[in-house]
Amino acid sequence: MTIVKMEQVTKKFGDVTAVDKVSLEIEEGEIFGLLGPNGAGKSTAINMITGLLTIDRGSISIFGKDVRKDKMTTKSYVGIVPQDIAIYEDLTSLENVKFFASLYGLRGKMLEEAALEALEFTGLSEKKNQFPKSFSGGMKRRLNIACAIAHKPKLIIMDEPTVGIDPQSRNHILQSVKKLNELGSTIIYTSHYMEEVEEICTRIAIMDHGKVIALGTCPELENMINDRGVVVVTINEPASKVDENSLREIPGVENVDIGENTVKITSAKEVTNLDKIIQYFIKNSFTIKNVESKTPDLETVFLSLTGRKLRD
Repeated sequence: MTIVKMEQVTKKFGDVTAVDKVSLEIEEGEIFGLLGPNGAGKSTAINMITGLLTIDRGSISIFGKDVRKDKMTTKSYVGIVPQDIAIYEDLTSLENVKFFASLYGLRGKMLEEAALEALEFTGLSEKKNQFPKSFSGGMKRRLNIACAIAHKPKLIIMDEPTVGIDPQSRNHILQSVKKLNELGSTIIYTSHYMEEVEEICTRIAIMDHGKVIALGTCPELENMINDRGVVVVTINEPASKVDENSLREIPGVENVDIGENTVKITSAKEVTNLDKIIQYFIKNSFTIKNVESKTPDLETVFLSLTGRKLRD
C-alpha cells in the first residue's frame, strides 16, 4: 500500500524553486531515508507532506487522502519529530506528552495510558514527573519522540532526530526507530549521518536543487557508481591542512572528502592515479600512516551525485 504519494510537486519562494516537480511514492512498512545537502529541498518537501506549507503545483496524498482537501484527517495519521526540539520546559515529561497527544483528540484515561506508554517506550518512565530543563540533550530528543508517537501515528516523520547527542542516546533512538517500524509505523527519516541511514533505511532518496536525483536501496545506489574507486589516505597531520583543490586537479579525481586525519578520494576507475595522489602528500610533507582502497559506500554515492557534503 502506498502511504505517501507526491505527484509533480513544486514549491517556490519568490524566484527560488525549493521543490521542483518531485514525484515520489513511499510504501507501507518502509523506513524511507531522505538525504540532501542543506538547501536541497528536504525540509520543504516534509513541510508540504505535513501540511505546514501549501503546495504551489502538483499533489500529495497520505493513505489516499489529499493533504489539502482532507487536512485534518491526514494530520491525524502523522507524528512529527522536528529537528528543533519542541517541548515545554516548564511542564513535566508526562505533562508534555499528554499535551501533544491531546491535540490528536485523546482524552481521559486513554490519554494518560498513551502518554505513559510513550514514555516507557522511550525509556523515560522514571522521569515522568521531572522537568526537561534538567535533561541531557539525548533525553530531550527522546522526549520529543515520545510526544510524537503517543497517538500511535501510522506515519512518523523524523527530521534529524539524533543531532548533537551522545552515542548511547543515538543508539537508543536508532533502536527505537527500528522497533516503531516493527510495530507497524512507516517512517520518513532524514539525517546528516550516513551510517544511520545505511543501518536503518530500507530505501533512500537523494535530493539536490529541489529534485530527486537518485532513488533506491543502499546497494542499488552504490551500484550506480561502480565505475568509481575510493582511496582513503590517513595522515599524522590534521587533514584540514590538505589542499583539496590540488587533489582535484589530479587526472581522474572526482571528489575529495576531508575528515579529521583522513582524506577520502573518489576517482574514475579507468584512471590510474594512485601514484600521483601519494606524490601530492609526500611533496607537501605529510606523513602517511595508511593508504586503503575501499568500495563505494553511501557517502561516496552522495558526494559523487551532488558534489557537496551534507553540511555544505
